[in-house]
Amino acid sequence: MAFQYLAILALVAAASAGVLPAQQLYHAAPAPAVAYAHAPVAVAHAQPVLAKHDDEYDPHPQYKFAYDVQDALSGDSKSQVEERDGDVVRGEYSLVDSDGYKRTVQYTSDPENGFNAVVNRVPIDHVKVVKAVAAPAPLPVAYHH
Repeated sequence: MAFQYLAILALVAAASAGVLPAQQLYHAAPAPAVAYAHAPVAVAHAQPVLAKHDDEYDPHPQYKFAYDVQDALSGDSKSQVEERDGDVVRGEYSLVDSDGYKRTVQYTSDPENGFNAVVNRVPIDHVKVVKAVAAPAPLPVAYHH
């Protein structure tokens, strides 16, 4: 039950911070007037949540990026390149799987064909063996009486 309250409070906080777009989906009906003889009733009306307006909309986004990791100590080997021109994305990434195969994935995404990927796996001629480092021996403990 506490998790539900926490989740609701997190959504309210995100909406009021402008992280989530807020749209008024309904109009609240006016609260009925209720009077009690022992205490006045305060009626609270919900205020609309205002979302921040994004002035920097790019109708034709473009970017290119790439990275390459070649770690001789651990044997980690991976890379990726990607390019976007409007709604068309093209890219490729590769990595060495733990079974000694190099996996290469070439992918494209566009509004007409959706997301498509071609996966290639080829064995690597040599598999680097990573040396295991032994844990240090525990230090002797001296007890004093």
